[in-house]
Amino acid sequence: MYLDRRSTKLLQEVVSNPGLKSDDLKRIHDLNRRQLQYSFDKINDWLNLKNLPKIERTRQGRFVIDPVLASTILQKKNIPLQETLPSEQERISIILLMLVSRNEELSLLHFTSVLQFSKNTILSDIKKAQRFLDQYEIEIQYSRRHGYRLLGTEFAVRHVLIALVNQCLTLPNGRHHLEKATGLSKTAIDGYRQQIEGVERELELQFTDDKIEAMPYILALTLKRIKQKKTVEPFYIHYDELSDTKEYRATELILKNSENIPIEERLFITLHLLTTNVYTSENETEDLVPHLRQALSDMLVLFEKRSCIFFKEKEQLLNQLMLHTKPAYYRIKYHLTEANELHHSASTDFLELHHLARQAMQPLEELIGEPIPENEAIYLSMLLGGWLCKQGDRLQQQIKAVVVCPNGVSVSRLMLSQLHALFPEFVFVQALSIREFQTYSLPYDLVFSSVYVHTDKKLFMISPLMGETEKLRLRKQVMMETTGFVPTDVQLQQLLQIVEKHAIVTNKDPLAVELNQFLQQGNVSIPDVRTERDTPNLSDFLHEGTIQKKRGAQSWDHAVRIAAKPLLADRSIFPSYIEAILSVEEQDPYIILGSGIAIPHADPELGVNRVAMSLLQLDEGVPYAGNHTIHTIVVIAAVDKYQHLKALRQLIKLSQHRKTALSIAKANSVTAIASLIHTYQERI
Repeated sequence: MYLDRRSTKLLQEVVSNPGLKSDDLKRIHDLNRRQLQYSFDKINDWLNLKNLPKIERTRQGRFVIDPVLASTILQKKNIPLQETLPSEQERISIILLMLVSRNEELSLLHFTSVLQFSKNTILSDIKKAQRFLDQYEIEIQYSRRHGYRLLGTEFAVRHVLIALVNQCLTLPNGRHHLEKATGLSKTAIDGYRQQIEGVERELELQFTDDKIEAMPYILALTLKRIKQKKTVEPFYIHYDELSDTKEYRATELILKNSENIPIEERLFITLHLLTTNVYTSENETEDLVPHLRQALSDMLVLFEKRSCIFFKEKEQLLNQLMLHTKPAYYRIKYHLTEANELHHSASTDFLELHHLARQAMQPLEELIGEPIPENEAIYLSMLLGGWLCKQGDRLQQQIKAVVVCPNGVSVSRLMLSQLHALFPEFVFVQALSIREFQTYSLPYDLVFSSVYVHTDKKLFMISPLMGETEKLRLRKQVMMETTGFVPTDVQLQQLLQIVEKHAIVTNKDPLAVELNQFLQQGNVSIPDVRTERDTPNLSDFLHEGTIQKKRGAQSWDHAVRIAAKPLLADRSIFPSYIEAILSVEEQDPYIILGSGIAIPHADPELGVNRVAMSLLQLDEGVPYAGNHTIHTIVVIAAVDKYQHLKALRQLIKLSQHRKTALSIAKANSVTAIASLIHTYQERI
């Protein structure tokens, strides 16, 4: 049994983010209730086949994830990678990787055999692959004699090769698809990885996790093309420019067992090492790229002038910028920048900072002699933004957290800054690569990571760039799991600043402690000990003030708006709640109880002020969800999981009691309807 792409993504999301609710998934993936239910039925069938615990859902739309399931899915244990069919993006990557690494003439049959899709689908994918290659001035050509092949400069093909490997490894099952498409064995890749680790020792640096993952594949495919006599043309890198670098010496070590490697290929591999992101380095970049530090210093001065923001510990910031910018310098100079979509989900605050940083990059552009591509500029802005939010907390008794990110110093710095702003209560000890995290020995309580890592501490998986909705959801989830409540939005530091404006504060720290305790008083989590006996009955909600009787309505939407009028009038709900009810694209029979009674409702967060219900009785029913006719509409506005439950239970029983439901439908007044509800309620 295959798990389709949508179901796979939903499974990964709910396991990675247990705080997600059904409504979150519907909004994120543009699904209706039926589509979501179908996917989770399919997911649970698939889990059952794998002897894994099923995913349960509460009435409030929350997901209950068994720890065994979470561990299995996140670590991809016991689940064959080929269980899911490749997506369109994966198919395009596989087709291009097959073309880059081909040992024989490739026909349409080769692609259909590997991908298990129809010829028409593959032909469509090839057209889309060509659109991707257009930016590199490479053409996919087909002939009966040679099959499918790439036409373009070898330098451009290598650029595509590097981009494809990096892209493929970010996809679900990426390593599996990569090895399947290229024919590279795990043994060969492990051997190249050992060589790369030797390069790290030789250069006295540590590559980022994503690059150490990609480099063995890039090296293997590069050497494969060299053996096929597909070598780079003489290009505009002078031998003298790179031959005295440590990277060139490392290249010589990599190629020591390879014969007849042209000088251009040695320079190309050297260039790849120079353009690869690093986490740490003992080398002095200034010797390799003269005047780089001065250009970065000038950039910071310009940024400070334009933004009216001033950096602290500027020398340390310059050291971090040097570490990031040396690889970027060579990528920009030799047009090897990769495409990246991170900026599409950036917050408004980040975009404003990026606009100012972009204007300050002129000294760097003048040094390189090339305009800085937008993707490279975004990474620089990330690093600046991260530094501006760098924490200065004392550890003391606060919750300590680490951030794990495989994508390099600029992305990890941005993640760190976002999390620090989101959780000022915590001390963020350090941003780490995966390998650094695996050997990290200092104490910490929480781990925030963009990928799954094994830890016995609480792990929260996040996106490198979070939108506002994701930030709010994460804060709620983390605070509930660590403290049992979600703290007030009042910012202690802002409050202290206001106090200091109008009074002389002689003991700031004790004042801060007491203010914090005061602010938290209303947030302590108290178990709800109410029983159903204490909650309202159906007749407490549905009485003459909340019941209406009409002859008919123009449509379902019109009927719901009429039914909700009493709740709007007494401010139980806001207009946004009605819009939320009606925003469902496809009418769902899920809200029909029986006997022509429906209970439209939505997420309370979308406009409920207090718990309430209202009823509309229609003599001429209104059509709903195809073949249903609704005569009784009860709008439900819930605020928690307790206060409306007894009344809802009574309404469900009433809908199943055909005699009472029919009496309500035939009642000739609002008073009669209210009396029937009260009488039935007393009997059950």
